[in-house]
Amino acid sequence: MEYKLILASASPRRHQLMCDAGFKFEVRLKHTEEIWPEGLAVEEVPEYLAGLKAKAFDGELKEGELLITADTVVCLDAKILGKPENREHAIEMLHRLSGRKHQVITGVCLTTLQEHRSFSAYTDVYFKTLSDQEITCYVDTYKPFDKAGAYGIQEWIGYIGIERIEGSFYNVMGLPVQQLYEALRRFPKKS
Repeated sequence: MEYKLILASASPRRHQLMCDAGFKFEVRLKHTEEIWPEGLAVEEVPEYLAGLKAKAFDGELKEGELLITADTVVCLDAKILGKPENREHAIEMLHRLSGRKHQVITGVCLTTLQEHRSFSAYTDVYFKTLSDQEITCYVDTYKPFDKAGAYGIQEWIGYIGIERIEGSFYNVMGLPVQQLYEALRRFPKKS
C-alpha cells in the first residue's frame, strides 16, 4: 500500500483486525455525534455515519494519507439496536435477539485529499433461543455496553449462542476485513 493508512476508530476490535490482517496504520481520533437524518433508510445509516466521521477530518489530511472510517449497526425488524445504556438495556436487547435472525451492517469510508469512496458490508446472524441465565451471565461477565446490539461475536455468547452467520464474520466484529483489503487494493494510486 503506497498510502499512509490512518484509522479513525477507538474500537479495540478494529485495531486488532487491522493488525491481524497485516496493515500498518496510525490511529487518529475525533469525536462525532452519531446522529443521522430522520427517514434515512436503515441500510444507509452505517455508511452515512462513516462519512460523518470522515468529514470531521476535513482540512487535516495530508498528501499521501488515506483515512479509514467505519460504523457498525445491528438491525432487527428494520430498526437499529444501538449500544446498550445499562445492564437492563443490554439484557432486554439480547432477549429481543434470542431465537431470531438479525443483520449487522458496517459502512466504511476511504478518504484521501483527492478521493472519497465508501461501501457497506452485510452479515445475517442467527441466534439460538438464549436462556435468561445465559443472557445475564454474559452481560454480567462481559459487560457489552460498548457494543452495538449488546454482544460481541468473538466472546462467549458468540461461541454458545450463534447458530450460523451468512456473510463476513469480521464484519460482525466491526470491520469487513476482506472487503476493506479489496477496496484498498483497487483504490486509485497516488498521482
